[in-house]
Amino acid sequence: MSKMSVQDKLAILSDAAKYDASCASSGSSKRDSRDGKGLGSNTGAGICHAYAPDGRCISLLKILMTNFCIYDCAYCINRVSSNVPRARFTPDEVVKLTVEFYRRNYIEGLFLSSGIIRSPDATMSDMVQIARKLREEENFRGYIHLKTIPDAAPELIAEAGRLADRLSINVELPTDASVRQHAPEKKPEQIRKAMADVRLRGEAAKDHSHTGKRPPRFAPAGQSTQVIVGADGSSDAVILGQSTRLYGSYGLRRVYYSAFSPIPDASARLPLVSPPLVREHRLYQADWLLRFYGFGVEEITSAAPDGNLDLEIDPKLAWALAHRGLFPLDVNRASREELLRVPGFGVRTVNRILSTRRHRALRYEDLQRMGALLKKARPFITAVGWTPGALADTADLRARFAPPPQQLSLF
Repeated sequence: MSKMSVQDKLAILSDAAKYDASCASSGSSKRDSRDGKGLGSNTGAGICHAYAPDGRCISLLKILMTNFCIYDCAYCINRVSSNVPRARFTPDEVVKLTVEFYRRNYIEGLFLSSGIIRSPDATMSDMVQIARKLREEENFRGYIHLKTIPDAAPELIAEAGRLADRLSINVELPTDASVRQHAPEKKPEQIRKAMADVRLRGEAAKDHSHTGKRPPRFAPAGQSTQVIVGADGSSDAVILGQSTRLYGSYGLRRVYYSAFSPIPDASARLPLVSPPLVREHRLYQADWLLRFYGFGVEEITSAAPDGNLDLEIDPKLAWALAHRGLFPLDVNRASREELLRVPGFGVRTVNRILSTRRHRALRYEDLQRMGALLKKARPFITAVGWTPGALADTADLRARFAPPPQQLSLF
C-alpha cells in the first residue's frame, strides 16, 4: 500500500467512484478567478461530465478519497467483505491532484466521496480538510461537491457546507426496510435527520439579519441524493413516492437514480442481473414530470397494475394514451396545465405558445418553429389548419410510438 503511486491510486479510486450517480454542478454560485485573485472557475466554458441547467458541460474530477470501508452494505462493491484492490489518498494528494488537473484545463471542479474509514467523524474530517485546503490555501474557486456522511458530527457537516457548493447524502434504497436489510450499519432515520439539518442550515444562510448583514454561505447549490434501482423489489411507484417526499420535506435539488450493478461475491438476497437501463431513464423522465409538469405519482404509475413504468414509451405519452378522452386539445384555448400534458410539448414550448397566442391564433407551422415535437404531439392537438381527424382514434396509436419488434438472438 505504501508503495502505490498516485497514478495507481487514481486508477482504482476513480473507477470505484463510477457507481455514484449523484454528481452534478448545476445551481452553484458564480465564483471565478478572472480578477486574478484566485484559482479555478465554475462559470466559464470548460474525468466526469455534469451538465448545468443552461446546457454547459462541466468537467469534474470524480474520485473516492478511499475505497476502504468499515461497513458491509450488501449492494456495495467497496464493502468490508469485498475482495477488491484497495487504495487511499491522503488529503494533500487530493488537493494536489485537483489543482494540477485544473491547471491542465482537465477539470473545473471536484466531486469527492469516500468509504468509511476508522469512523464517520474521522472520514468526514479528512474530506473537510481537503475542501478547506483547496479554498483557503490554494484559493480554489471552482466547484466542489462533497458526499457527506450522515453519522458524522453536525459541526463537521456544517463546515463542509461552508466550503462546498453542493452536499449530497445518499438514501441508498427506496424503503427503510430495504436499507435495514442490505445496509444494517446505516440508519434511515439518521440519514433523514442529516438531510433535514442541511436544509435548515441552507435556509438560514439565505436570511439577512436585521442589520442587513448576509450570513455565511452554506452549500449554495443545495443538496442531492441517490437511490439504487433494482437491488430490492421496490416498484417505480414506491421509488417515485420516496422521491416526492424527499423533494417536499428536504428541499432537494435532485434525486438521482442508479441502476443496480451485480457485484462479485454478492449476497444471495440481491438479484443476479441488472435492471434494464431504460428503467433508470424512465424514472428520470417521470421525475421531471413530477417536478415541472404538475403530475402526481399516482397518475404516472397507475397505467400498470404492478406500479412500474412502461419501458417502451415515455411516461407522459403513456399517460396521454391512457386518457384519450381528454384530447385533442386546442392549443389556442387550452390552459397552461393542460398544454403541459401534451406529449411533445416542453415547458419552453408551452410558455412560447401562451405568449404568442395573446397576439394571434397559432397555426400548426407555428408550433414547429416553437420547438414542439410534433411527431408525438399531433394526435393530441388541434390548431388553425390542423385537426388530427381519425389519427386520434386509431387503435394502433400506441404502436406508432413504441419501438419496432426485434428478432431475439438464439445464442
